[in-house]
Amino acid sequence: MLRNGTLALNFLKNNWLWLAISTYLILGSYLIYVTYSTPYLGIKLKEENGQWLISEPYYKEWANKQNLSVGDIILEVDGNNIDELNIFKYDPVIRAAKELTFVNQEDGQLIHLQIAPFDVPEQFLYAFFLPACYFLLSLIVSLYLYKKQKNSSLIKLLILFILTVSLAYVSMGASGRLDNIGTVVNRSSMILCLVLLIHFLRNYFLFLHLKWLFIYNIKIIYILPLIIVSSFSIFSIIYPFTNTLFSILILWLFFILLIIIFGILGIGYLKYKTPQLKIFLLSIISPFFPFLFLFAIPQIIFHKYILSADISSLFLILIPYSFIFTQLTERIFDMEYYITRFRHYFNISFAFTAWLLIGLYWITDLSISRITGIFFFFFLSLIALFYIKEKVDYHKRKILFSTKGDYIHRMYTTIDSIGRVVKIEDLLKKFVLEATLHLEIKQIDVLTYDLQMQQVTSLNKSKGYSQNQIDEILLEELRLGDIKKTEHFYIAFIHQDINYKRILVIDHNKSIYLKEEELLWLELLLLYLNNFIENTKMVEEMLEQLKQVKEADNHQFPWLHKLLWLRFEQEKYQLAQELHDTILQEQLHIARELHGAIHAKKIADIQMDLSKVHDNMIASLTDLRGYCENLKPPLLDTLGLNAALEKLIQKVCKRAEFVLSYTMDRLYLEDERLNLMIYRIFQELMNNALKHSYANIVEIHLLETDDGFEINYSDDGVGCKMDEIIIADSMGIRGMQERVHSFNGKFSMDTDIGKGMSIRIKVNEGEQTHSQSYYTYNGRPAHGLYEF
Repeated sequence: MLRNGTLALNFLKNNWLWLAISTYLILGSYLIYVTYSTPYLGIKLKEENGQWLISEPYYKEWANKQNLSVGDIILEVDGNNIDELNIFKYDPVIRAAKELTFVNQEDGQLIHLQIAPFDVPEQFLYAFFLPACYFLLSLIVSLYLYKKQKNSSLIKLLILFILTVSLAYVSMGASGRLDNIGTVVNRSSMILCLVLLIHFLRNYFLFLHLKWLFIYNIKIIYILPLIIVSSFSIFSIIYPFTNTLFSILILWLFFILLIIIFGILGIGYLKYKTPQLKIFLLSIISPFFPFLFLFAIPQIIFHKYILSADISSLFLILIPYSFIFTQLTERIFDMEYYITRFRHYFNISFAFTAWLLIGLYWITDLSISRITGIFFFFFLSLIALFYIKEKVDYHKRKILFSTKGDYIHRMYTTIDSIGRVVKIEDLLKKFVLEATLHLEIKQIDVLTYDLQMQQVTSLNKSKGYSQNQIDEILLEELRLGDIKKTEHFYIAFIHQDINYKRILVIDHNKSIYLKEEELLWLELLLLYLNNFIENTKMVEEMLEQLKQVKEADNHQFPWLHKLLWLRFEQEKYQLAQELHDTILQEQLHIARELHGAIHAKKIADIQMDLSKVHDNMIASLTDLRGYCENLKPPLLDTLGLNAALEKLIQKVCKRAEFVLSYTMDRLYLEDERLNLMIYRIFQELMNNALKHSYANIVEIHLLETDDGFEINYSDDGVGCKMDEIIIADSMGIRGMQERVHSFNGKFSMDTDIGKGMSIRIKVNEGEQTHSQSYYTYNGRPAHGLYEF
């Protein structure tokens, strides 16, 4: 029994789409047939003196053509005496009929009216033709999405959402005719589509790594459409007098769920400022606005709608298709790219077309109708031309319009970050990290094929590949910059030399689709990476040669002298630029003030000018003293490290808005360079606290250890994300790490947004082991171990 139940669950899991499609086709075909078979009339009645009179026809133009007017007496509906139809006692509306018998109030003539579906064009269009088209279109879109992205849970929910919205729309005609199945399907699908949307939002928030703002157990909410609403609908069929009451309750429930969805998206956007949520919110508000505010709310409160359900519900068609505005990837809702691109082309095309038609209007005698036709022809042609040009530019010139203004900046920062690494293995790790963060894909790896040993090693040790997959990757003919999509992977050539061949592998799981701008970004980065590897190989070979030289004093290295000379020249240039932009400008200003004082005629003016000169000279000397102290702290050599640190801390306390707590042990270090290193670290930590921490309490302690010293820093400031520090590659953090590394020390940092920052530095004098630096996140490594 248990085994049979397990098999059934597996069958449902693997064949969920075909079960959903089958249910959709059966219900949809039945509902469309019901809608077509009997024309919808919507004639409201009122009872007077035992007779049923027409109070308001729904389709007034059709009623006028059939001599059907307010006050006419209805005798029979579809051959049944109206007095025998109990439904009118609870719901006095002739919803659907093929035949009416009535008495005209003006001449008393008895009229037998035969009605065919095509006799009422409006109901045929709104209740049958458009829903039938939407029914087929939803089916095609769902099959397309399943074929493209069948393994994505988000796509599964989206497909079910599209089919449910379609059923809700298609069933309106049958529900309006009080068909029993149509009523149950319409009410249940109205609520079910919103529950599916909430479920989709939950998964989408988790996908974006955002905190979900509603209940996590979404299965509880499915009770509403599947049990409660279905029970209400069945109860109203058995007891027709409850039909109106339950209709109002369903509208109220629909309204509440919609408000919850608006609240989740609105609060989420205000809290996280994520553009995807903004677009998502607009794509929900726009279609639901007419149905909610022009039909549902007026019907609930005033029992009279502003815009009929069949017209206001037309806007609901936009909901599913706003979600699939692009070819859906697992990173859904990159609609901003297409929307902004269309707006860009729209503005250019509209302006140029308008200018062209103004010229044609003045030069020729074309009529307004011809001008209008020419306008739309040129306008649409220009938009198509821009689109074609973009495709040609991408494939031929590698130029792509992008709405994300940070693409070029991200390229520069990524190249700068990767270019700092000096080992090939570290270079590849850094590249994978940057690609993972930028593309938001975790399944990225680099395979290295040893041409001599004919063995494959993976950068990601936890990732396993089958032999068929490795053969598939290695046998692909790739050139530098090529990115190909295979059945399981995106693969790209990175680098090859006489020993190794390196290939980038992105596991798409048949659910991830890289956009053109991402492919172009990755392609350009691969070209840079190939050059970096070549340069890194040269550096590694050079370092290996240096290690092999045992008596460096007996060997001359002209390239090393040249490198050091260029480095000194660069430092002198930067210092000269800094002095030129600050001290020199102040001296020029003082010279102009003195020139004015020399040529002043009044003694009072001379004294005033000299006073200004004196103040400016004092300020300039203060700045110059600050530069000198930063370049070489004078107290460090004369009075020692503790005195220099005391003066530094006194200066910080004068500027700080936080409480600074500190202790400093007296150190006895053999290497005097460590004193300068400690001073520079204190400088950087204090500058960071002043500029960035926004802390109330800052603590810094210099402690003596058995073999060296330890610096502990902590604050209760705003903190930051570790990923942001890694990506930004902060020069301050980098500088401290390099100083600590140069003395074989250990550097660790722990921080998070709103939780302050703590830094621990430990240096053992004379330690020869290679140092390690750790980024930690809440006590755990944020992205593993980073060695510098």
